[in-house]
Amino acid sequence: MADGDFLHESLSGVTALRNELQRYAAAPQDGPQGLIGRHYTEDAYFDHEKETVLSEGWFCVGRADEIAETGKYITITLLDEPIIVVNTGEGYKALSNVCRHRGMPLVQGTGSAKLFVCPYHAWSYRLNGQLQRAPRMDNKGFDPKTCTLPEFHCIEKFGFLYVSLSEQPSDLDKALAGLTTTLAPYQPEQFRLVHVADEIWHTNWKCLVENFMEGYHLSVVHPQTLHGYTPTELSTKGPNGEGFTSYFANYPEHIPSRGQGAPTLAPENRHKSFLFATYPCQVVSISPSLLVSLNLFPRSAGRVDVRWTMSTYGDELDEATLQERIVLWSDVNREDREKLELMQKALSSRHATGGPLAGEDFEGTVRDFLIWLAERDQSFG
Repeated sequence: MADGDFLHESLSGVTALRNELQRYAAAPQDGPQGLIGRHYTEDAYFDHEKETVLSEGWFCVGRADEIAETGKYITITLLDEPIIVVNTGEGYKALSNVCRHRGMPLVQGTGSAKLFVCPYHAWSYRLNGQLQRAPRMDNKGFDPKTCTLPEFHCIEKFGFLYVSLSEQPSDLDKALAGLTTTLAPYQPEQFRLVHVADEIWHTNWKCLVENFMEGYHLSVVHPQTLHGYTPTELSTKGPNGEGFTSYFANYPEHIPSRGQGAPTLAPENRHKSFLFATYPCQVVSISPSLLVSLNLFPRSAGRVDVRWTMSTYGDELDEATLQERIVLWSDVNREDREKLELMQKALSSRHATGGPLAGEDFEGTVRDFLIWLAERDQSFG
């Protein structure tokens, strides 16, 4: 497609960008095309995404073993909603982190509690969200039964915790059915958490998903950190489905495997990393002994909060090796962030008209993602 075909100069408004998204997704498989810059920079378009593809999706918020004990909790802001994810002792719940009295956040960060006590007027809530006590409430209209904390859908899968803002979320098991088949031999639910980090990336959330999910940039952006183990030329497309895409970062023959991992792993799977995205906002790399997940929380067209976790299988990796891997992944993330933040500034250019995507093994995952975005967007009329 020629630059003029994109009608970049005439594009204005959300409707035009939505139409362009449909056109890119309909590009032939042998001629895939990336989105124009405005899909990543327009505030109005981001607001549209918040109300549609994002608010209806499942978001990974962390690992289940982060809150393995009763009363353990983590807090997140999912779009504009402050949320507590807590182990109630009878399962995991995602509760509104907003006091029903005057709207004060109940807790911050991570921790452990027997009750959630509002720091403003000491209203207290049980772990299941029910109001326990509202001191000095002399009000005939006050009914404690109406003051339970609202709840969001929350499920555990692959050892991760997923939350949706939707009142009727999609069937996550169905959406990730093909991923479950490929991932099962790694036994992801058996990995134990060893590191958590919170970062702010000044880029669009889609840029980060696309970057993580293609091997085309590996040797260029990560010449010291990743090229030796996962060179671009050995990348191969993996399975994709209703709610995910994936690829394999294969190791050169002379490079040793990175651990044995689960006994259910085939020998060939010990000589590659498996990278996948669960739509809309989780990207993951898993090898036999290491599992890294970047959980994305979009805040604006040019900002995404990233909560990334690292987990390991069993005790195969000693503490010194784990610390080396944490440093390595911190460097990898920094390298990606620096490139994406630089690109974000350029995407507002009139010449950011969307270039051709590389072949299936290198950027086929980006095409999968754009097709998913278009299908989900179209479902909202």
